[in-house]
Amino acid sequence: MIGEKLHIRRYEPEDHESVLNLHEAGLREMGTLIEIPGFYDDLLDIEGEYLDGDGEFLVGVSDGQIVAMGALKETLPGRAEVKRTRVAPDYRRLGFGQKILDALHRYAAGHGYTTLHLDTGVGHGAAQKLYEANGYKETRRGKVGPVDCIFYERSILA
Repeated sequence: MIGEKLHIRRYEPEDHESVLNLHEAGLREMGTLIEIPGFYDDLLDIEGEYLDGDGEFLVGVSDGQIVAMGALKETLPGRAEVKRTRVAPDYRRLGFGQKILDALHRYAAGHGYTTLHLDTGVGHGAAQKLYEANGYKETRRGKVGPVDCIFYERSILA
């Protein structure tokens, strides 16, 4: 039976392989894994890209394994991007995506961010519903690499 509890904590270097596997599995399942060299280089240096600055990278652990993740990266003063949110297929619909997003929102509020933004593939209906339910508003549509995406933004006060 799949666990219903999720322990969220900050990324640690020994999580690296599990994070890469979760990232790839999630995108591959949705058909949006981009096979362009360098496209996911931020995941090769999570400490440098997220943790050494004013960002965050969280993992969610259930049943002794990493089953969820999400990150926040400053893009301008007061503004940050929600990135790399993933939930393992067998652990979806348990509220784990919401828990990761809530933790990222708390981090953002505590670190003075006023605006958050993100993008998701147009075919990622569950992600779109999650973001819209959390006050994200569509700002435009465009491409990230070859993937058609919806770009969202919200006030951290929303």
